[in-house]
Amino acid sequence: MNTTDPQIVLGTMDFGTRVDPDRAFAILDSFVAGGGVWLDTANCYSFWTDPSGVGGASERLIGAWLRARPGARDAVRIATKVRQNPLVPHSWPKSAEGLSARAVHAGVEESLGRLGVDHIDLLWAHAEDRTVPLEETVGAFGELTAKGLALRVGAANHAAWRVERARSFAREQRVEPWTALQLRHSLVQPRPLTPLAEAGHRMLAAEDLDLARSEGLAVWSYSSLMWGSYVRADKPLPQTYDHPGTIQVLAVLDDIADELSATRNQVVLAWLMRQGIDPIVGVSRVEQIEEALAARRVRLSDEHLARFNEAR
Repeated sequence: MNTTDPQIVLGTMDFGTRVDPDRAFAILDSFVAGGGVWLDTANCYSFWTDPSGVGGASERLIGAWLRARPGARDAVRIATKVRQNPLVPHSWPKSAEGLSARAVHAGVEESLGRLGVDHIDLLWAHAEDRTVPLEETVGAFGELTAKGLALRVGAANHAAWRVERARSFAREQRVEPWTALQLRHSLVQPRPLTPLAEAGHRMLAAEDLDLARSEGLAVWSYSSLMWGSYVRADKPLPQTYDHPGTIQVLAVLDDIADELSATRNQVVLAWLMRQGIDPIVGVSRVEQIEEALAARRVRLSDEHLARFNEAR
């Protein structure tokens, strides 16, 4: 896997829609002040909330923040995604842009304009698009890196075998390969073989970590804190998490949080980082990002990890 120390990534999905500009600016300021570096967005955020029915609000807000904070671009790295933005308002997934070469180039050009930057530090393919030959998508991502418009490229919500096939095509085409994976992962796990309610989500599997460790790929996790379900009684875990393993894991989580004088959320984030995973944390208040950044000081031992594994 990636050899650099795992970091907390600030998820900005709701910025400009559910999180208003003033609060979003305060969160971004606090994140940078606390030593945070990576911002994660997407060109489709958040079309399902925005009255316009298309994405772009999150990227526009980050662009406005960068303009208002001279020097901030040097302090942060920006990751965004192409694939899911509706080309027709309120018409997803039917009009989702996809991953054709034309769509990838157009999507990135628009993202750069909204962000007001000359390059993206990490460009993700947001989900698979099996209507397009994989080698075409790989070539388009390769062209963007060759032009310096994207410094690195990665695959979100892709099967491990598709990622490895894409990396093989990149070698053949002599272009930049995908070097990062983004998948859904957290301490609690759904019942096996039960479908997720959230469209487009793909769970991190053992083979994804195996691929990452063997090939030196970065791994980012989303829904890391289960939308607040670890700490908020008004946000219960989805039904598919209702099984004995969850009850046992949460009991161990409480014990370890008490032992380490940490919050449940901080222990979950520390657990992810201990495995070399960069957790994406979506927040709506400054206190939440401060709590998340403090998880970097929580140290889990091998014995702690063993207790979690036994509970599952």
